[in-house]
Amino acid sequence: MLAERNSVARMEACVIDAAPMRFVLKLLICGLLAAGTGTAYLAFRSGDTVYTLYEWISPARFQQHDELIRAVAAQYRVDPMLVKSVVWRESSFDPRKYGSAGERGLMQVTERAAGEWAQDGKVENFRVEELFDPKVNLRAGTWYLARALGHWKNQVDPIPFALAEYNAGASRAQRWAGGEDVGIVPATTFRNNIDFPGTRKYVDTVLARLEFYKRRGRM
Repeated sequence: MLAERNSVARMEACVIDAAPMRFVLKLLICGLLAAGTGTAYLAFRSGDTVYTLYEWISPARFQQHDELIRAVAAQYRVDPMLVKSVVWRESSFDPRKYGSAGERGLMQVTERAAGEWAQDGKVENFRVEELFDPKVNLRAGTWYLARALGHWKNQVDPIPFALAEYNAGASRAQRWAGGEDVGIVPATTFRNNIDFPGTRKYVDTVLARLEFYKRRGRM
């Protein structure tokens, strides 16, 4: 009889001890659900849910070059958000990416463009393999982008023109603008004149990413 009472007492103690554990578990689950809901809401509010979620999952990949981008963008007087938008579109932040036409690194810089940058900046003993170095690549690519922006500085919004030049070359961008010595061309007209679907998509996606960064107030 005594043994039976002790058994019942032990069972009652287990039930009593389990109650706080269940409460803590429920509290933890509610906290996780609230955090998940909040995260999903903020990702949705950002304007690009997929990008934001990937950025939270892998911040090192998405943000590891930000300081360098800011420094190089300041050197060439280009909006760092624009530079990062190009980096995202060109390589998805992969410094080792090698393009089908020999483009290399974060901004997918061609050997020809890199050679022009090296010559302009008096970079001695430049080797094309150095384009896999993020610092070298960002300098060469941002220099090329800054030069393109300079070509179109008289336009109300030079960015679409410069992006088209960056992607397809100066002569094609000039043709889409209406030829040499053109006046002010509305950016919408220029974009509609782009008869390379890949370049038109390129310009649109980079502009959309730039707008995304500006809307949230950071790269």
